[in-house]
Amino acid sequence: MADRLIVIGGDAAGMSAAASARRRDPELEILAFERGPHTSYSACGIPYFVGGLFDDADRLISRTPVEFREAGIDVRTRHEVIAIDLGGRTVTVRDLDRGSESDEGFDQLVYATGAIAVPPPVPGVEVCEPVRTVDEARRFRTRLEASGARHAVVIGSGYVGLEMAEALVLRGLDVVLVDQSEQVMGSLDPEIAAHVQDAAEGVGIRVLLSTALEEVRHHADGSARSVLTSEGELPADHVVVATGVKPATGLAEAAGLTLGERRAVRVDDRQRCPGLEGIFAAGDCVESWHRVLERPVNIQLGTHANKQGRIAGVNATGGDAAFPGVIGTAASKICRYEVARTGISEREAREAGIDVVCATIEDRTRAGYYPGSGPIWVKLVAEAGSGRLLGGQIVGVEGAAKRIDVLAVAVWTGVAVGDLELFDLSYAPPFSGVYDPLLTAARQTTKAVRDG
Repeated sequence: MADRLIVIGGDAAGMSAAASARRRDPELEILAFERGPHTSYSACGIPYFVGGLFDDADRLISRTPVEFREAGIDVRTRHEVIAIDLGGRTVTVRDLDRGSESDEGFDQLVYATGAIAVPPPVPGVEVCEPVRTVDEARRFRTRLEASGARHAVVIGSGYVGLEMAEALVLRGLDVVLVDQSEQVMGSLDPEIAAHVQDAAEGVGIRVLLSTALEEVRHHADGSARSVLTSEGELPADHVVVATGVKPATGLAEAAGLTLGERRAVRVDDRQRCPGLEGIFAAGDCVESWHRVLERPVNIQLGTHANKQGRIAGVNATGGDAAFPGVIGTAASKICRYEVARTGISEREAREAGIDVVCATIEDRTRAGYYPGSGPIWVKLVAEAGSGRLLGGQIVGVEGAAKRIDVLAVAVWTGVAVGDLELFDLSYAPPFSGVYDPLLTAARQTTKAVRDG
């Protein structure tokens, strides 16, 4: 067993590692350093807080630093690790409140720094309001409620951008969503993404695609005034940037950890950093093995981070747990539609040189006569010849998104669409027709496979 474990990063992966290490070794000394004031909070819930679905931002925090300390984990918030000496087995830590620095030794180390935002390189972008942490969300909502603002511009049309745009509409603002891409939600294929765009426009969000951001203009006091784009100038009392994130690996690279093609930390299936005894990494800052593409990827999801952190904590205390990989299963609610995806899209398959056949169907979420029945679209991506399911996408009204979990299991285990077509799924009018939309989609995809 290790004598002292240091964890860098106090969110999903880092605190999962610390907690699993503590469960395995009650005597182990565990230090966790977090540059912010909070541990283990749900960034995914921030748009719902901003939109007013609940009022207490502290509900986003799943476990506080005090609770971790009571469990025997020495959590030091507002402490930033600024250097790692692998040879000397020490980290240099800066106390952000006092400005002092100190060195701390370790026997085992878990690197779990997460990801950092990538703002667009345009003048005035510093005016844009970050809304990635609990405190930033609280401040942003306070400004919204106090300012009497009328106009907001959201830059980026991925999950977070669309969720924030909806939140601002719920607050009564006129919202414009700007993206230089040709479609919203680039992780989806265009025909599925089109329904998501319809849902956004249906609540009054103006969507500007293939539109470049050129400048964010501001008042003398530093607040946003307008956004200049390739399609003209947009009034903007608030500007939210949701153009994506990248792995926070500057500290890792400086220390000598190996990075992969995506500039994420390279790890094996035990979350070990190759060639470095006792050094582990987990979460948004690492590569993961994609079970369909069969290559390392960097997919930033809390589900992955929590599992990887737990496995890192097990192995840092002498265990032997393996992380089996990812397939990128994700879901969201965008206005009146739920949307979900798993595996790879048709576009990703083509880019990877995989020969695929696809089918897209429209159906109903419940029996047509049952109240609340509404549209659902399902797209399946299967390997040509074998029919093995490689991916799926779903969009529709309530009851659509969690169907993705059936497809995730099928992709994970290598099920062919011909077998999926015959899965013994449940039926009752409040939940589906006699043939669930997944079965109908599988049948159509099986036919496409047979037809070549």
